[in-house]
Amino acid sequence: MKTVKQMLAEAEAAVPWISPEEAKGLVGKPDVLFLDVREPAEVATSGKVPGAVAIPRGLVEFRADPESALHEAAFDRAKTVVAYCASGGRSALVGKTLKDMGYANVRNLGGFKGWVDAGGEVEKG
Repeated sequence: MKTVKQMLAEAEAAVPWISPEEAKGLVGKPDVLFLDVREPAEVATSGKVPGAVAIPRGLVEFRADPESALHEAAFDRAKTVVAYCASGGRSALVGKTLKDMGYANVRNLGGFKGWVDAGGEVEKG
């Protein structure tokens, strides 16, 4: 049995963090997928990283698996995936899940507020 704290610690150990400054240089690159795992209402309220694919945390596995009927074409195991949420917890957990699914290059941007505070561009959600 694991606690949420233990699960987060494992996820954070498995998925490296990326700073907003470093992430800014990756926006728009064809080999990078920005993944917003917040709920639709959160994205609608605050916007998202330009070009990010918004998929709530509960659906990521279905969208990331090429064998799934719900597969999202933007997912490609050859791409770098930069995940973020509101504070970094959900994106850490999603990052670990994606690594377990064979996505080798996954980064956790943390919270969207950190992106905005660092001067990151925002696209309407």
